[in-house]
Amino acid sequence: MTERVVVTGMGCVTPIGIGKEIAWRNALNGVCGIRKLPESNKLPAKLAAYIRDFETAAYIDPKEARRMDRFVHFAIASADEAVRDSGLAIGDNADPFRTGVWIGSGVGGIATFENGMKDVLARGYGRVSPYALTMYLPNTAASQVAIRYGARGPTECSVTACASGSNAIGGAFRAIQRGDADVIIAGGTEAPLCDIGIASFAAMRALSLQDEPESGSRPFDRRRDGLIMGEGAGILVLESWRHARARGAMPYAEVLGYGACGEAYHIAAPRPDGSDWSRAMTLALKDAGLRPEQIDYMNAHGTGTIAGDLAETRAIRSVFGQYAYEVSISSTKSMSGHLLGASGAVEAIWSVLALHDQIVPPTIHYEEPDEEMDLDYTPNEARKRPVETAMSNTFAFGGHNAVLVFGRMPERGDASDGLP
Repeated sequence: MTERVVVTGMGCVTPIGIGKEIAWRNALNGVCGIRKLPESNKLPAKLAAYIRDFETAAYIDPKEARRMDRFVHFAIASADEAVRDSGLAIGDNADPFRTGVWIGSGVGGIATFENGMKDVLARGYGRVSPYALTMYLPNTAASQVAIRYGARGPTECSVTACASGSNAIGGAFRAIQRGDADVIIAGGTEAPLCDIGIASFAAMRALSLQDEPESGSRPFDRRRDGLIMGEGAGILVLESWRHARARGAMPYAEVLGYGACGEAYHIAAPRPDGSDWSRAMTLALKDAGLRPEQIDYMNAHGTGTIAGDLAETRAIRSVFGQYAYEVSISSTKSMSGHLLGASGAVEAIWSVLALHDQIVPPTIHYEEPDEEMDLDYTPNEARKRPVETAMSNTFAFGGHNAVLVFGRMPERGDASDGLP
């Protein structure tokens, strides 16, 4: 028997707000989380979507926090919110051996690695912290969350660049479907805003070179010139419907489908016709048992790069045909920046909340349409509309493509409602 999978809790730390309620309200109001980097920055990029006012001590003992990278701090804070939101109590209403963790990260503790390398070069090998290795390994976020909650089921980490968070959710979805676990705490986390992180993207000419936040991230706009790097985390509690119903949980949404494929084309660029991106969307629709015209909202990958936005538009038109003009599409990266391995997880949360609240977040900074991209990108203002299904696209360097599809649940408040 294939288990049906639902979302019972969510939490996030983002440049537009800490906690899903604040961040979602800001997303609907078109708040921009992109900020100027310090003037002392010598890098070509002048903007980043960094998080202010994050109090690590509110979540983690300071001594323990010093043994963790910032990307782990974000994951723990987001997991705490998601678990609390779900009402999950591992060891009480969830079996520790049937509860897993699957958290992806594209670059892991890159700032820890950078600082450790500086210490080696300046002061020798003896200055490296004994905790350095476990601070920068990408799997550390999943491990630390599992330790925190005593989750002893499948513990995994997806490292697929910008698709890491989506692949983690998709992998967790599959594991619960198969019956390998009842519950998996899943998502993505990233803290890449250090010299080597920003310089690497700048060297690839992937970053916007604008110096004002309101002109930095402009997905699908004719004047787009690159992405804005960001940091943050998004965590969802995925659960089999039978397990959720047995403990009286009230799901936000059902995970309907997951499609993933590789491009085998180029280490950084998409196929210009978007054919592999369309294939990932088609696989997700097939898995969900849906036709293209049954999708109401799409949270696009929409990074603001010249080639990427055009390829995604072509892919959408290829899959959806004439109906492509009826789908409400938005790129929330226009507000949050590109959170790399955390982006797919945070955008999955926005997709679920669009279903729950029946409203589509906007693409801000959209002012000059590109004649080659003529779809409905929900420009500048959120839009109330019926949303029964939502698709979330994530396409990564290296050709890692992941698409998730979610379906609306009845109003939360009666745990007996929903799936039969």
